[in-house]
Amino acid sequence: MDITHEVFNQPEPLVNYNLFEGNQPLRDALKFNAPGLDTAGLMQLGARLGTADMQTHARLANVHAPELHTHDRFGRRIDQVEFHPSYHALMTEAVGAGLHGTPWAHHESPSPHVERAAGFMLFTELEPSSLCPISMTYAVTPALRGNPAIYADWSPGLTSRQYDPMLKVWSDKPGVTMGMGMTEKQGGSDVRANTTRAVPDGTDGWGQRFAVTGHKWFFSAPMCDAFLILAQAPAGLSCLFLPRVLPDGSLNAIRIQRLKDKLGNKANASSEVEFSAASAWLVGEEGRGVPQILAMGSMTRLDCALGTSGLMRQALSLALNHTAQRSAFGQPLIGQPLMRNVLADLAIESEAACALSIRLARCFDHQNDAHGQALSRLLTPVAKFWICKRGSAFAQEAMECLGGNGYVEEGGEGIMARIYREMPVNSIWEGAGNIMALDLLRALRKPAAVAALTQELRAAKGAHPALDRMARALPVRLEEMASEPQARRLAQEVALALQAALLCQTAPRAVADAFCDSRLAGHWGQTFGTLASSTDFDRIIERAMPRKLS
Repeated sequence: MDITHEVFNQPEPLVNYNLFEGNQPLRDALKFNAPGLDTAGLMQLGARLGTADMQTHARLANVHAPELHTHDRFGRRIDQVEFHPSYHALMTEAVGAGLHGTPWAHHESPSPHVERAAGFMLFTELEPSSLCPISMTYAVTPALRGNPAIYADWSPGLTSRQYDPMLKVWSDKPGVTMGMGMTEKQGGSDVRANTTRAVPDGTDGWGQRFAVTGHKWFFSAPMCDAFLILAQAPAGLSCLFLPRVLPDGSLNAIRIQRLKDKLGNKANASSEVEFSAASAWLVGEEGRGVPQILAMGSMTRLDCALGTSGLMRQALSLALNHTAQRSAFGQPLIGQPLMRNVLADLAIESEAACALSIRLARCFDHQNDAHGQALSRLLTPVAKFWICKRGSAFAQEAMECLGGNGYVEEGGEGIMARIYREMPVNSIWEGAGNIMALDLLRALRKPAAVAALTQELRAAKGAHPALDRMARALPVRLEEMASEPQARRLAQEVALALQAALLCQTAPRAVADAFCDSRLAGHWGQTFGTLASSTDFDRIIERAMPRKLS
């Protein structure tokens, strides 16, 4: 066979490296928000997640999507979802790292939510869609306390670090996971339009039991062991606990109609279901289902911001790895001035997302103090709105750094295509942009939230003239834009001000100045790669590199 050409000038894949060790922005955010945190576990997790074996599991779990089996070969209803073994390998790793329940276990960490947030971000770099049941299991615990009997029975399994995918009664499993089901065809985010009915069906050791009939249009992770759902009880919309397997070992009447064929999030099963007099138990007060389940929603919104931040970091790492090894027009891509502008711009965007996400996670470690409570109410919609909105544009620009290699679904650089397809889900799930912007308006009606924002910005006073100008003008801007048509603009300005304040306290001067000059002072265009020529590109890019190349 004739040899037609030599293959060269192709970068080595980004594999067998430590995701945590090379992530200086994350490490600095942890020093700022959790100075007493022992990061040895995160260092070990980062090493495992960067291996070739784990990257292979991530690829296979997405290539071999979940399959629904509604009946067995004898015609009996089973409603089971079959996953590739690599999916279970990912779940075993995530559960083993405590990403689903660390803050709720008897844990000695001084900052369990921050520690868990950092691990969640690292895992997202490897594979995000398997984290859907992990996120919901984490978020369900505060809401589940509304039924002390169920919480007492289920909480040990919800915090266990053993993963068991088998469909069997909860008491026979070393660990369990939970999902949620709120939206219906006719309502979407307007859950008060739900029509699913809950009819009283007696009481038992778990309290008031209901027979539930209706449907859910988006039923996340149907292979979980139980779910929190919303249904119309006699006293109004209520939060109910719905197990897949009933205490007597029989299957509950949850009928999976089909799995969603989604743009991304391929390894995770999202479904449409119907309930046919399914058994469920009341959680919290009847008729107060929305406030009860929102305790869960605020934490899944945190994970949307964390997840997008992790995806940004991985996209940036792939772009840096590629451009550092790929030459064009006589020199490495990373050495070309315009490419350096793009990479530096992506780097400061990624670091700002990381800083804001970890600061939000810190709020959940301080829910007993007034400032932490007020700030979490403010930061949750701001972080989810702005970080998730930036994700898709970020992924597209990072993909462009790789050119055609980034657009294909093959090999190490094929991860970029998976990231791009994944980005929109965090912006849509748990309340899209308009819902978040309106939630911010509601938060700002409380003086405590405005005071918390002022306090956060005050900590960076004098760090940059543009930030000082914005901080002085913000009280007036809050009044001017406190209306629905301006809610998105308001969310953007609050997010940028907070990100700038955090970077001024946690990042090198080169990063903080570039962010403030571009995002606040206006020395920036409408796309990435338009930073001012005075930017310290070398320092910013060096800081962002995921590993040293030999």
